[in-house]
Amino acid sequence: MNRTGTMEEVTEAMPVNSTISSYERNETSDKPIPSIYNITFEDSNWIMTAAFIIFTMQTGFGMLESGCVSRKNEMNIMMKNVVDIFLGGITYWAVGYGMIFGQDWTCPVLALGDWFLDSPPGPEMGPKFTAFLFQLSFATTATTIVSGAMAERCNFKAYCLFSLLNTVVYCVPAGWVWGDHGFLRRLGNVDIAGSGPVHLVGGVSVAFASALALGPRLGRYDNGIDPLPLGTPVNCAMGLFVLWWGWLAFNSGSTYGVSGAKWAYAAKAAVMTMISSFGGGVIGLLYSLYVNDGHTNILHIINSVLGSLVSVTAGCYLYTSIDAFIIGSVGALLTSICTPLFDMIRVDDPVGATAVHGISGVWGVVAVGLFAENPYPLETTSGRCGVVKGCGSYLLGIQALAALCLATYSFISSYIILWCINKVVPIRMLPHEELLGADLAEHLIRHTDEGVSKAIQTLLSTGCIKQDYTVIKTIGSNPGHESYLETYAKEKTAKQKNEKQQVNGHVMNIVHSIKFAEKMPNLAWID
Repeated sequence: MNRTGTMEEVTEAMPVNSTISSYERNETSDKPIPSIYNITFEDSNWIMTAAFIIFTMQTGFGMLESGCVSRKNEMNIMMKNVVDIFLGGITYWAVGYGMIFGQDWTCPVLALGDWFLDSPPGPEMGPKFTAFLFQLSFATTATTIVSGAMAERCNFKAYCLFSLLNTVVYCVPAGWVWGDHGFLRRLGNVDIAGSGPVHLVGGVSVAFASALALGPRLGRYDNGIDPLPLGTPVNCAMGLFVLWWGWLAFNSGSTYGVSGAKWAYAAKAAVMTMISSFGGGVIGLLYSLYVNDGHTNILHIINSVLGSLVSVTAGCYLYTSIDAFIIGSVGALLTSICTPLFDMIRVDDPVGATAVHGISGVWGVVAVGLFAENPYPLETTSGRCGVVKGCGSYLLGIQALAALCLATYSFISSYIILWCINKVVPIRMLPHEELLGADLAEHLIRHTDEGVSKAIQTLLSTGCIKQDYTVIKTIGSNPGHESYLETYAKEKTAKQKNEKQQVNGHVMNIVHSIKFAEKMPNLAWID
């Protein structure tokens, strides 16, 4: 997502049959041309393909989050991930994209323009739609991070409102980092693929703010701060694989093309992303063995790998392989250590999003100021490099400032939005709804063996609920088959009863005949 390469460099390195989109050559326009539109059609193919893959990460988030919660809430998590796409997408299309890249009016902290984005046929259509699709995939990712932190006690209607309004939380700081107007970008802040605008904003600010505003789940800390049992551990692991795959597109796609030298750095970004995750996996495994007396916990490993991926995202092609391994290892260690710390202060985050995306996001932003190299001939770092590479502390200072600004703004704005929503629709589920599970209370999906039946009977007997949820069919059942079998059984029983009665009648007739014959006098002498 960092706009890389000068126009001269790209033009010189392009094949003869490639041309820079004529959009940026449009000399009749009075508006400045956003650098985000400086792409070739080869770049567009790469960018759109990456966007398609990034959208699959929504599946990974859904599977991971639903696997972490009790099964009576798993469909509620999936529903949240579904609405994130179209509700968050509506506001991003209407105003969000323009708040990052709009050109009608700009200042160092905000841009305006391109409301309800569209484009007539012409030279600007391809670059504009390509940029919008790629940026939309990032926006939906940032929004869905929060759903896990609010799991098992958030009112679904309130969550829908938050999904609509979260565009304001994400797009304003994203404009600071990636928009041509952004004050952080002008100062020299570097964030290639979103450790800050996506993960830090979604984790340490939005997820932390929402978990803090909602409070812990009922009874969460009655028996200590140990993690609760996972609902579906296999789903958690499958979610990790989908996210791992999607992260390659997330980072290597953020070279924003393959023209000029960008294709080489795209390859480097993918490799550094994988090497970082290797370090995260090792740390997660060792940590899990240490805290579990020689046993392993799948969630420890999953969150460590994800923490390493978040950490390498900001500077994914600016590092050497050793640097990437170190950055991923440190990110995983921070994630592992900080996850139980939030439970100690009674911030209930069921999936660990605050530590994974928030804490590792801060580290990922700061790590650029320590380890980044100048990716010649690209202009990603404006010729600067990190402290470890001997280039002074300016870049480190700017990265630290960016982390502070992003965290402060997004935490405050998230908390204000949640407070306002709570005045319209309570953000917290009612206690009896939480006990029944969001699947049943919000979506009328009834589970069989997740303690739901016990909750229904207890709440009915105490008068806490009036609705009889026992009439709702359990998932996995087929009411049509059940009614057919019931009718069939009745008819079969009636038929068998009738046949038995007929048989009994014949038997009784025979018995009566025999008894009658026994009573008759012997008249053989007549014959």
